[in-house]
Amino acid sequence: MMGFLREVVREHWIDNEVAIELDERRGVIHANLQIGANVTSAKPLRANCELSNIGVIPLGSGFILSADEARSISAGLSPEISAQLIRAYRNGRDLTDKPRGVFAIDTYEYAEDELRAEAPKIWQWLRDRVKPERDQNPRRNRRENWWRYGEDHPRARRAIAGLPRYIATVMTAKHRVFQFLDSSILPDQKLVVIGLDDAYLLGVLSSIAHVIWATVAGGRLGVGNDPVYGKSACFESFPFPQANHQTVSDIRELGEHLDAHRKRQQAIHPDLTLTGMYNVLETLRSGKALTVKERTIHEQGLVSVVRQLHDELDAAVLDAYGWSDLLTLLRVSHGNESPPTGQTREDAARAFKEAVLERLVALNAERAAEEARGLIRWLRPEFQNRGAQPGPQQTEMDTDTEADDDNSKSTASSTAAKPKPWPKDPVDQVRAVADLLVSSRTSLTVDDITARFSSRGPWKRRVGPLLEMLVALGRATEREGRYIARS
Repeated sequence: MMGFLREVVREHWIDNEVAIELDERRGVIHANLQIGANVTSAKPLRANCELSNIGVIPLGSGFILSADEARSISAGLSPEISAQLIRAYRNGRDLTDKPRGVFAIDTYEYAEDELRAEAPKIWQWLRDRVKPERDQNPRRNRRENWWRYGEDHPRARRAIAGLPRYIATVMTAKHRVFQFLDSSILPDQKLVVIGLDDAYLLGVLSSIAHVIWATVAGGRLGVGNDPVYGKSACFESFPFPQANHQTVSDIRELGEHLDAHRKRQQAIHPDLTLTGMYNVLETLRSGKALTVKERTIHEQGLVSVVRQLHDELDAAVLDAYGWSDLLTLLRVSHGNESPPTGQTREDAARAFKEAVLERLVALNAERAAEEARGLIRWLRPEFQNRGAQPGPQQTEMDTDTEADDDNSKSTASSTAAKPKPWPKDPVDQVRAVADLLVSSRTSLTVDDITARFSSRGPWKRRVGPLLEMLVALGRATEREGRYIARS
């Protein structure tokens, strides 16, 4: 359905009245009452499946312990049993504000008689402090299994098991921040945990591209109208870039540096919070003067360093997607460059957001089509695809367009095969050309590509414009009339 979307872009006082300036756009209204890229059409990708879940739900205050209580209740237990039953515990406020330093009794997979035999002190603690409350619970399973959590969430546990660390973000928060948590930490239901320990993936998730995607896809909640991170809409449908080795290395280094910097400054200044740091970062980017309190946070958190790391990370991730053409818009919107004449920072921010969302929606559709044909770009294949039988290995794409003469001249012979029928549907035509570029280890000319298909009529005229479109979308690169898929 076509319609108009009016958004408030400025408010100011005129003669003791508030004047409101609106930005109006016309277009198709989607299910989320937005105009522009249809993010709600994005599909969860198998490549991202089984990795993200919310943390546990204890359902009983008796499970939560202070540091002194944890030491007392674990006295006499072997180190192995103590580490299994008493774990550091984090909820949303622990991450965004000051951590409470609490622990949790975790009786996952313990039978009652086993718990009573191995850790009688813990059994009695729960019997006295949890069971009376659970006896009133309307759900039979929770009444009868009073020593166990209300929700153990085994999927989340499996996703992070065996990892030295995992990625976590607060489900509902003003600022979308991702960080590593040590594997010894048990996450609360207010955290979305992601079973990945690679700082490259932390870097991509921390980038403006993913933050924009998550903010639009996840919606908002609460009095503060804060963004909500839903694992399916925000993570599972997000298409990660396919970057070359150098770009992956750059993003990985920036992700490690960002996570370590924030943790180091918080360790030095116990009252320093992530919310405070990112509030100051927001003020810095707005160009407003810092208040006295904000200057203190700026100095304690070295927030200008955080800003620089994010700026470099955003640029590297855009490059990984092949979207560096958007970097000027981003720099203007973040206050790093002056806007061109006739344009404002708000204009640049809207244009950047719309372009990123449109490209991510298109990339999601492309990846979904790939997966339907059997090509799945697993984020953590040893865990997600652990039951797979050995089969053909996907080779790494050759990103060197300076191919040697023998390879360049033998492109057709190296991939010779019976021509395939040229698809009739325009969308399938785009996919066919894109797939051919992905599967080829060398760059191809228009003639090379048309030789792989057969059909009647003037269909060959479509190949050139399709290649130009793939280049514009960042899915291919062109050099001297030869095309290759962008890694």
